[in-house]
Amino acid sequence: MALEKIEQLNDVQIDTLKEIGNIGQGNAASALSSIMGKMIDISVPNVKILDFDKTVKYLGGEEQLVVGILFGITGEINGMLIQVLSETAACGMVNPLMNDNISSLSELNNMNRSCLEEIGNILAGSYINAIASLTGMTIDISVPSLTIDMAGAILSVPAVKFSMIGDKVLLIDDSFIIDNGELKSNIILIPEIESLSVLFSKLGVGN
Repeated sequence: MALEKIEQLNDVQIDTLKEIGNIGQGNAASALSSIMGKMIDISVPNVKILDFDKTVKYLGGEEQLVVGILFGITGEINGMLIQVLSETAACGMVNPLMNDNISSLSELNNMNRSCLEEIGNILAGSYINAIASLTGMTIDISVPSLTIDMAGAILSVPAVKFSMIGDKVLLIDDSFIIDNGELKSNIILIPEIESLSVLFSKLGVGN
C-alpha cells in the first residue's frame, strides 16, 4: 500500500527513523562537544507521530516559551524541520560557548541568538546529513530562522503551511546530557509524503 499519511508508518519504518536520529544525534553531540570543550552524552532518541495539538502539549503547552529554529528542506526530500530547544537547553548551550551566565530567554542578546542559530545549524545539519549519507541523496537545508515564542505560536507556522498534507508530524526527542543535566531538544520533521516514500525506498524499507 502506498504511503499516503505519516500515521501509516509501520514499526520498521519508525525504527529506521529512530536509527537515523541516533546517528544524527551522535554526530551533533560530537560537534557540540568539540566547540564547547565538554563531554556530551545523548539520550536514546524517541520517535513519535503526533498531531499538532499533541505536539504542542509535548513541548510543554501552548504558552510554554521555547526557542524554535526553522529550516526548509529541499532537494530529493522536501519539507520543513524545526529544532525546538527548551529554555534550559538554550541557556545551557549558549553559556559555555559565549562565556555567559544567562538563565532565561529574555536575557538573550543578538550575539546569543546568533549562537543559537549556529547550534540549530549543527543539530539540524547533523540529522539531515545522516539521511543524506545513508541514502546517497542530495538534501539541502535553508539558512536558519530563529524565533523565541510560545510553543503554540511556533507550531502554527507548519500547521498552516502543511495543512493540505495532513495534521501529523514526526517528533524526535533527542535530548543531550551536559554536566549531568538534561538539555531538552526536539526535532520536529514535517516531510512531504512523497519524500518519505523516496526515503524508505532508498533505504530498502518497504511499506
